[in-house]
Amino acid sequence: MVRRTLQTGVALLALVLGALLVAPSPAAATAAECERGANGFVDIPDNLWGTQPEPAGNYIINFVTGAQITLNYGTVAGAQRGWARIGGDTRPGDRVWLEWTWNGGANILQCGPFTVTTAATPKTSAAKNTSSSTAWRFRACGNIVGYASTCTAWW
Repeated sequence: MVRRTLQTGVALLALVLGALLVAPSPAAATAAECERGANGFVDIPDNLWGTQPEPAGNYIINFVTGAQITLNYGTVAGAQRGWARIGGDTRPGDRVWLEWTWNGGANILQCGPFTVTTAATPKTSAAKNTSSSTAWRFRACGNIVGYASTCTAWW
């Protein structure tokens, strides 16, 4: 009886501590929820380049594979918009997505992932309009096959 009570107590403690240690994750959206104008996003060509914002932490290079994940912005459909891009020596299965917050990180919408299907071809997320508000921020994230997911700095 004592052993069973102890096991139950340990299991309950592990459950509570596990719930406290898990960081909140962004609300994931499928690629379809960000395409064709959904949620205010705009489709863009997969080979579209933009300006990489400062600071320099808004791009990631995998020196083993040569793939690059970048946060970009530029004029798309008459408005300044931000998007994520993976390029360089990409491989099928590499993925890219854009994370966007409109309230300083209290809520995050993940737009994507968008998956590379042909080697050495770029892939972009859909683009979202930018804002001068400090609470409205973007970052580019990606997953290169065989490596952990990673994200740029917030911009």
